Amino acid sequence: MSQFASFREFYPYYLGEHADLRCRRLHFAGSSLVLGCLVGLARTGSLWWLLAALLCGYGFAWVGHFFFEHNRPATFKHPFYSLAGDWVMYKDILTGKIPF
Repeated sequence: MSQFASFREFYPYYLGEHADLRCRRLHFAGSSLVLGCLVGLARTGSLWWLLAALLCGYGFAWVGHFFFEHNRPATFKHPFYSLAGDWVMYKDILTGKIPF
């Protein structure tokens, strides 16, 4: 896998790894649940919410990749760009820039 000099270079690659609508929907669902878990963490202070957030975020995304995209998540090679990509894609779905 090639290296990327910036997130701007990485993001088109990231979107290509999420071409399947079902994968994007699973990412969106997982990210939404992550936000809910972070609210739970803020309200209760229980670190179990942090574990739940990780399981929701990665669990939903990885199901999308392994069962629908048939590729390895970008997280394995580019963890920070991939995390940023998740949230930029989430915003792009919310604003209608990317089909949902």
